Amino acid sequence: MSGHVLQEDFINNCLYRIDESSRMVNICFNELSDDQLWKKPNSSGNSIGNLVLHLCGNIRQYAISSLGNRPDVRNRGVEFEEGQNFSKIELLSKLMNTVKEAKGVIFRVSKKELLRKRSVQGFDLSGSGIIIHVTEHYSYHTGQIALLTKLWKNQDLGFYDNFDLNIKNDDQLPG
Repeated sequence: MSGHVLQEDFINNCLYRIDESSRMVNICFNELSDDQLWKKPNSSGNSIGNLVLHLCGNIRQYAISSLGNRPDVRNRGVEFEEGQNFSKIELLSKLMNTVKEAKGVIFRVSKKELLRKRSVQGFDLSGSGIIIHVTEHYSYHTGQIALLTKLWKNQDLGFYDNFDLNIKNDDQLPG
């Protein structure tokens, strides 16, 4: 497999996982009220609204700013402040627009930028490390959003209703 094909495959798989997180967050948002978005499970937990603001800040800092070579304007502390006044529609729009912008940066990343080391939030990462971080961080918080949605709604979210998850792996071995 050539380097270009490998790079393309890596990026496409990360973008697929990012899209899966967006799909699941959308399902959660369809089930929740504005009030439920800002409800905290306890004094040390975060609301879904704060998690979404945090995702926007993190995705912007890592993918859009660092990988996209733009100024870092993140104010992490604000993401977790109580009393935010965004509606469900505003929050989801903010997240989806941030994700769309980040996906554009990831899709267009050059081999040079994919390999270049840089410091983000005090961590030394290559461009591919940034893409992995954005993908897994979004997935991690999507799981928290799903858990809180299940707690608030006491229902299955049907993430995989249209999939047969009992299909066995392909038995063919490589080579």
